[in-house]
Amino acid sequence: MTRLITTFFYAGLLRPAPGTWGSLAALPAGLVLYLIGGPWTVLIVTVGAYFLGRWAVAVETAGAEDKDPGHIVIDEVVGQWIALLPVFFGAAHAGAEVTALYPGWIAAFLLFRLFDIWKPGPVGKADRKGGPTGVMLDDVWAGVFAALGVILLAALSHLVIMQ
Repeated sequence: MTRLITTFFYAGLLRPAPGTWGSLAALPAGLVLYLIGGPWTVLIVTVGAYFLGRWAVAVETAGAEDKDPGHIVIDEVVGQWIALLPVFFGAAHAGAEVTALYPGWIAAFLLFRLFDIWKPGPVGKADRKGGPTGVMLDDVWAGVFAALGVILLAALSHLVIMQ
């Protein structure tokens, strides 16, 4: 069960770039969650996935030399869902079809991958923390930075459209 969780239904076993595959797998899964229950459901499931992921990572890496193997992508899924939260809440607030906000989806994906790979500031600090918390937390921070970037880009886009 922990392998299923940490690989996010085996998306983490895809090569190359399992983190990118995990982030990509998070997109349709996030859409399904949104369609089932809206943005609050995505938020609640994201929080639950963080804690479930932290537990599963602890079990999967117990006694292993590599405490953050590439096949573990539940952290990317959580971070990607965080990055998408402005899109989900924005669509719900505006009464818009969530897929119509595809520029936000693209921005959330690209910004999340950028911050996850680059690891600026708190992202890198969390990554260096190590252990299951560090594995999960660096992607939470990358997701938060990406979400802020999505909000900024949406605001700039709306300013340009309003002009």
